[in-house]
Amino acid sequence: MTDFSTGARDATEAMREVFPATPCMRNEHLCERYGADIWLKREDLSPVRSYKVRGAFNAMRKVIPAQSLFVCASAGNHAQGVAFMCSHFGVRGVIFMPVTTPQQKIQKTRIFGGAHIEVRLVGDYFDKTLAAAQEFCAAEGAHFLSPFDDDDVIEGQASVAVEIEQQLGRRPDHVILPVGGGGLSSGVYSYFQDLCRYTLVEPSGAPSLAQALAAGKPVDVSPINSFVDGAAVAKIGTRNFERLRHVSPTDVIDLSEDRICVTITEMLNVEGIVLEPAGALSIDALGEVAEQIRGKTVVCVASGGNFDFERLPEVKERAQRYSGVKKYFILRMPQRPGALKDFLNLLGPEDDICRFEYLKKSARNFGSVLIGIETRDPHSFVPFLEKLKASGFTFTDITNDETLAQFVL
Repeated sequence: MTDFSTGARDATEAMREVFPATPCMRNEHLCERYGADIWLKREDLSPVRSYKVRGAFNAMRKVIPAQSLFVCASAGNHAQGVAFMCSHFGVRGVIFMPVTTPQQKIQKTRIFGGAHIEVRLVGDYFDKTLAAAQEFCAAEGAHFLSPFDDDDVIEGQASVAVEIEQQLGRRPDHVILPVGGGGLSSGVYSYFQDLCRYTLVEPSGAPSLAQALAAGKPVDVSPINSFVDGAAVAKIGTRNFERLRHVSPTDVIDLSEDRICVTITEMLNVEGIVLEPAGALSIDALGEVAEQIRGKTVVCVASGGNFDFERLPEVKERAQRYSGVKKYFILRMPQRPGALKDFLNLLGPEDDICRFEYLKKSARNFGSVLIGIETRDPHSFVPFLEKLKASGFTFTDITNDETLAQFVL
């Protein structure tokens, strides 16, 4: 057994004084779909609804009681994990968060930390928040808790792998992991080493591991798409990359933010499981490795469930657009009696107008209309668009135009 494996096992044992192991649950729905033995490691069921509490616990226990003041910079799960552990250990924590952090996340952090933590809102963007936290550390002699680029944090996150092995009674054949800064993935990879096959999954808007492997070192992939906030990291950690540098680039995949929303919606509707976007990455990736995993024992790490339900309309919207059952058009509508009726008569029995808005009159005889249409089967759009063209209507499909979507959708 390597020193790292021993340390990960020790950390896992110590954690049992704080919280029980998160369940590793066989999912019949996914097993049937993919013809494999598929298990979900439910980190969304940890005390703070993410795996981040593990790294925070391990890093803090290594320096207590010599250190009693801890600092972190985070807008989400890391902040909540640190706050929870500050309360557990009875030490002081100062948590820096961007001013733009949703109130729900700020409130949860305060609830977890109670009287032991102070939340300071600094900067509109994370780099300002991080700089303020590091300045405070230097001035106060505090201990900075990195969200991922720290050996003790990596060792703590490896407890996920220890529990998987204990719960299955063996190592799985295949492990699917989300990747952001690399704390979870480098910890699990370092524990199982080459005794498993891996699929490491990133959001398309923040491919930090893929770019690092291509360059041979961590690189900044800014600007990033922050929708998958639990994995949207511009630069993978240095220590994390050193542990992952021998991963095959073919085992690293990226998934579009809209596609991930389909899985979030499905897991909520079919399984009653609430996942944040990063927490759904590993499950969404199953479709990309279906042939590799057939007949194998597979563990998908559902990394977190800190989902703000105010985001649900956006998630549903993205999922519908990705799956092709909802489209948006700019339609050039003739300004004459009966024109709207002519258009409506082209719709099929399962087509529904979900948005209709005049944008402007481009000429005296025509007007531009933003129209959204929902249907049950994406193939329904084929005959509709054919009839639209045949009837002489001029239109532009803007469903996948991200620039326009920011302004009008």
